[in-house]
Amino acid sequence: MSKDTLQTDMRSPLKWAGGKKRVVGEILKVLPIKGKIRLVEPFVGGGSVFLNVEFDEYLLIDMNKDLISLFNIIKNQSSQFIADAQIYFTGDYNQPEKYYELRKQFNESEDPYQRSLLFLYLNRHGYNGLCRYNKSGGYNVPFGRYKHPYFPKAELEFFSKKAQRATFLQGDFETAFTQIKSDDVIYCDPPYSPINRTSNFTAYAGNAFTDEDQIRLVACAEKAKQQGVATIISNHHVEFTRELYKNADKQEFFQVQRSISRKGKGRVKVKEVLALYK
Repeated sequence: MSKDTLQTDMRSPLKWAGGKKRVVGEILKVLPIKGKIRLVEPFVGGGSVFLNVEFDEYLLIDMNKDLISLFNIIKNQSSQFIADAQIYFTGDYNQPEKYYELRKQFNESEDPYQRSLLFLYLNRHGYNGLCRYNKSGGYNVPFGRYKHPYFPKAELEFFSKKAQRATFLQGDFETAFTQIKSDDVIYCDPPYSPINRTSNFTAYAGNAFTDEDQIRLVACAEKAKQQGVATIISNHHVEFTRELYKNADKQEFFQVQRSISRKGKGRVKVKEVLALYK
């Protein structure tokens, strides 16, 4: 892999809650990259780690079908997609009535290309970078009321270029672990274990991501270790994860700023952990 392991200032085309752009440096301190050719991400999310760490190849997986469909279209049809998507970023489309009309179209559409155009529009015009579905699978994020939603043309172009070295697949995180090779390294950014154990479940593409899923992920990491492949897992540093990662080969801790109020004015430092199995 390249000596230039970090592209320090490339954002995802998507607004993404819990995105890792600001902490890529912390991840790189722990990620065993020497001699590794491919980065595997079982929870690719907005793609900030993929975009900011340099490998020859990438295997990028997520449960969210709309997300993976969008990424494959950006990879394969970038010029047409950018031209078509830009239309949705004019003033006429930044109105609540238009937003809810297009959200309804998105939920009723079965056309992957149309859904991808609308997914980007909804992501950039919806509230606070959320990606949320109801129990029926309907996208239900409210209108964000931004003055001038940003059209991420440069980010889309960069993503498309880098995506030529990537394979995007939709599926459960175990899908990634069934395809690992000896020259892989794995970075996992699962839905975090809640700080408040009485809070609602953590969303995972519209489903609950449970304690059992967190335990299943560690089992996958331990199995990969037996195959000679290192795995890093990010999470909140809480009582549950202290017990969960007690057998990790290494743990690193750092603080991140998080919004704690609906208006984003209340911010607090939260402790996170990177658990390494190698």
